[in-house]
Amino acid sequence: MSYKKIERMTAFMRINHWVVAICMVVAVVTGLYIGHPYYQSFIADPAVDKYVMAWNRWGHFIAAIIFDVSSIVVAYLYFFSRFEKPYKKLIPNGKNIVEFIAVLVNLLTLNRSKKFDSSYADSFNAVFFFVFHLMLVWMLLTGLQLYVHGLAHGISSIGAWWPWILHVATDWTVAFTGGTYMDVRISHHLTMYYILAWVAFHIYYQIWRTMFWREGDINIVVGGSKFVKEDK
Repeated sequence: MSYKKIERMTAFMRINHWVVAICMVVAVVTGLYIGHPYYQSFIADPAVDKYVMAWNRWGHFIAAIIFDVSSIVVAYLYFFSRFEKPYKKLIPNGKNIVEFIAVLVNLLTLNRSKKFDSSYADSFNAVFFFVFHLMLVWMLLTGLQLYVHGLAHGISSIGAWWPWILHVATDWTVAFTGGTYMDVRISHHLTMYYILAWVAFHIYYQIWRTMFWREGDINIVVGGSKFVKEDK
């Protein structure tokens, strides 16, 4: 029994993956502080301590921007990447549905039934990541609504056009979530926990695949490749 090396992620894709991971940690830490301050500055000077919230808001905003730009890049690569086009696995045709079920059965039966090719991305993972990006879009929209709500004067440092665009793009989230800005805030906060649950399962599943399939899947986000058994 020999193994064949399969390239799964380019260097750019791996860098983008870890940028998203780091920004997620920063966004969660700062977001939780914004919602309920749980630490203060170690400096006793009140003149310095009062800026803790401001710095957390700044960090949250910057992390969210990088997060969103990285996600837009991923969305672009979904359709136009020359390496692979994941959107093809999202098409609900017979082949993809059969593969999705086969991968799910493989997971539930602890690898007792493996009737699919695990060399490349499968339909189950494609749908799983699609759900992740839908949650990111919702976080972006609700986050921008909360941001523009803070610009009560209707202007920003770059002009009144920026808040106007944000209102046009995100005001509907208020009515959609219940009718108040608090509803938007609660939805934004709850979605964070859904994303964290997604991340927990994502990490678990990559370790699971590495242990049960023995193809080095966990190396994909580090070295960009995995190995599959090749019958001779």
